Parts: sequence; structure tokens; C-alpha cells
Amino acid sequence: MSKIGLKDLLGIDFPVIVAPMFLVSNTKMVLAAIESGATGAIPALNYRTTEELIAAIREIKSKTNKPFGINLIVNKSNIFFKKQLDVVCNEGVDFVITSLGSPEETINECHKHGVKVFCDVTDLKFAKKVEALGCDAIIAVNKEAGGHAGNISYKDLIPLLVENCSTPIISAGGVTTGQDIKKMLDMGVAGVSMGSVFIATDECDVTQEYKQACIDYGAKDIVMTTKLSGTPCTVINTPYVKSIGTEQGWLEKLLNRNKKLKKWVKAFVFSKGMKQLQKSAFSATYKTVWCAGPSIERVKEIRSIKTIFTELKQEFESVK
Repeated sequence: MSKIGLKDLLGIDFPVIVAPMFLVSNTKMVLAAIESGATGAIPALNYRTTEELIAAIREIKSKTNKPFGINLIVNKSNIFFKKQLDVVCNEGVDFVITSLGSPEETINECHKHGVKVFCDVTDLKFAKKVEALGCDAIIAVNKEAGGHAGNISYKDLIPLLVENCSTPIISAGGVTTGQDIKKMLDMGVAGVSMGSVFIATDECDVTQEYKQACIDYGAKDIVMTTKLSGTPCTVINTPYVKSIGTEQGWLEKLLNRNKKLKKWVKAFVFSKGMKQLQKSAFSATYKTVWCAGPSIERVKEIRSIKTIFTELKQEFESVK
């Protein structure tokens, strides 16, 4: 068990990362998190070109000297990975969050440039692997997370990783209130990553319909689908999602069993699914798929990120 906290790792006041959310996170959200004493990260894939990614990093750096991060998809589905890795190293972001693949190359390159690497994992086996590779923190993506969630509840996953890993653990999932943050810290984590509660905010650029869905639906309406990326992903169970189902078709399943074709099928499914999410995030149609996690249960109105953090801190301090 590590006694290093997220405050120590990044020099922030409040141990929260506003999680990188595909098509949702932006520079305004990261800056608002930083102004509230926390930090945030943006998926590199939120930008179509490396030039746009560079511009976003430089925009944040021009407005603050506080830490922030970039999320990299490190498996073969991300054909831009190499260029994005070069950007985060050359531009000198404070930390990188790796998802969906081996982080070995990312850790090696980032550490050459003084960039910390936090790795998403869903079980102890992968936690031990990324720890052996030298990551700076392990992000425990549990069953209660939004997006690419795990299949183990935080109640089981957090104690397992805390007890068996010497690297700091960051919990992703199962956190909606300041009391939840305190509970996670008491379980031995260094900090928490929170995402879905920040979708319905003033700083977020998605459609009003997407934000309203986070208000209208709750934890019971979150379902897991493999249609978007080939990897289980949480979405709001709208009438459209109900009509199309949440499982891949027989052909995709068959092709995924072929070792030679698997990586190409996965890349195709990922690309197709991400385009569908993009349409849903920025233009409302009846064919809408909104990605979110169970923590939308807390969302009752559209607010500023500052207001949410003020409430989180008050709740955190209220715990004796």
C-alpha cells in the first residue's frame, strides 16, 4: 500500500481528477477543475489533428501553471497513438492516463520527458503488470465507472489493489458525493477520478439534449454495450438504445474470434462507434447514444463546475 496521495503526486489541493470523457471533456472543463483546486484530463482523440491537440495543451498552459493531463488510447484501434504520444511528451503535460492496451511504450517515453503516467486497470493482474512497468499511479476502473467500466465493484477492487500494490491507487467509479471521496480515501486510495457528474455543466459543449438526459435518467438507466468500441461501455438506456440492443452482431463476434482479423475488426468497430457518439454528442437525432455512468443519479440541474466542487468540498468536510 502506498501512502502517497494525489495531492502529493500532482501538487493539487483537492484529490480529484475530472475524468477524460470522449467528446465531452474540453479545455474549459479542465481549467474550471484547476481553479477549484483539483485537476482534469482530456482524451487526445477529442481532437481531430495533432495541431488541434497541441493548440489545446498550449491554451491551458497559457492560462495556468497548475497540472493537467491527456488520456491516450494505447491499443491498435488508435491509429494516431504515436503522434499523440510525441505531442504529450514534447509539449510537457503533467500526466498521461493510458487506456485499453499495454502502456509500456507510453511509460518509457513519458518518463524520458518527466511526464507521469497513470494506467487504467480493471483487475489485480493488470495492476501488477503496469506496476512492474513503472507507472506512477494505477487507476482502478471499477464496475460503477462510466465509459469503459470494469466488472469488479469498487468494494472488492479497491481493497484488493491497495493491499497488493505499492503504487498509488486512484479510484474511478462509485463516487458521486464528497462523502464518497472521503470514503475512498479511507479505503486507502490516493484520490478519485469523476466524470459523468460533469457532463451537465455550463463548461461542457455537448448538446442540451445530452445534458438533459443526464438529468432525466438515473443509475438504473445505465447499461453496458459492446456496439460502440468492441469493449464494454456504459450508455444511457434510451428508447433508441433499447431498440438496437447492446450486443455485437453475429458477424462481428465471429470475426473477433479470428486472430488475424481481430485487431482490424476492433479498429473498425471502434471508429464506427466513436463516430456515432460524436453525432449524438453534438447533434440530437432519434438515433442518439449518450455515454454516461451511474453517477448521473446525482445530477438534477445544469450547473457550473465551480458550484459542483464547492458542494463536493462541503460534503467532504462534513464527514467526521
